[in-house]
Amino acid sequence: MPDWLNVMFRSLFFLVVLFFITKLLGKKQISQLSFFEYITGITIGNIGAELATKVEHSLFNGVVSIATFSLAPFIAGFISMKSRPFRNFVEGKGTVFIQDGKLLEDNLKKEKYTIDELLELLRKKDVFNVSDVEYAVLEATGDLNVLLKKENQPLTAKDLNLKLAPIKGSETVIMDGEILDEPLSTVGRNRLWLKTELVKQGITVENVFLGQINTYGELTVDLYDDKLKVPSPQERPLLWATLKKCQADLELFALSTDSIEAKEMYQVNSLKIQRTIDKIESILKS
Repeated sequence: MPDWLNVMFRSLFFLVVLFFITKLLGKKQISQLSFFEYITGITIGNIGAELATKVEHSLFNGVVSIATFSLAPFIAGFISMKSRPFRNFVEGKGTVFIQDGKLLEDNLKKEKYTIDELLELLRKKDVFNVSDVEYAVLEATGDLNVLLKKENQPLTAKDLNLKLAPIKGSETVIMDGEILDEPLSTVGRNRLWLKTELVKQGITVENVFLGQINTYGELTVDLYDDKLKVPSPQERPLLWATLKKCQADLELFALSTDSIEAKEMYQVNSLKIQRTIDKIESILKS
């Protein structure tokens, strides 16, 4: 048998051996390693590589071994897309640790996790009490995903029946003191507008390390000099204050006039402005 073919078969064989050893060690081997497990993993990998190649200073055989190890994941990925059982075997499946608020001790033992290690993973998810968890699953990648019980989940705008404006991604318009015209035009702005906004904040383009336009069309900047403080955009707070002032002035006019028609007009328009304020409060005060 040619040397290169022998190297290829040896590489495939030890790749499978290492795969089964990793499967045996469990998901913890790829998610969180102790010092001992880290050293063990490196040692096993080095031993496997040495036994697989045995290239004996042959450059070509070394390339064959590297190519074999490199192609194997692509082949396995292709087969995984075609076969669900193969995908479950190679990539693994999630393991439920907590279901309906109850710890599943057998699954913990199966994945070789102690209760202390589970509590550590929960704390990384900002969960400090197991009784707050409805469902927790250890994914095939070794990550723990947690679903809190309904009463422990944070409130959302939907829970409060609030309608929020759609959020758009920020556009970077200044980088390393240089204006980027393409993202600037994407958000419907030009250089004149940008320079006007910079003048309002008392800075020049050359002093800006990073400048972005947020979802509300406001310019936020980070300067080269970290000691300098740049005021936050004031357009929304000013608009909020102006609307509140208009609403308060209308109420005052309604109280000050003796005309029934004028009083009713002021009150009606005051209510209209108040409804507008209620609808956009979350946007202007965010």
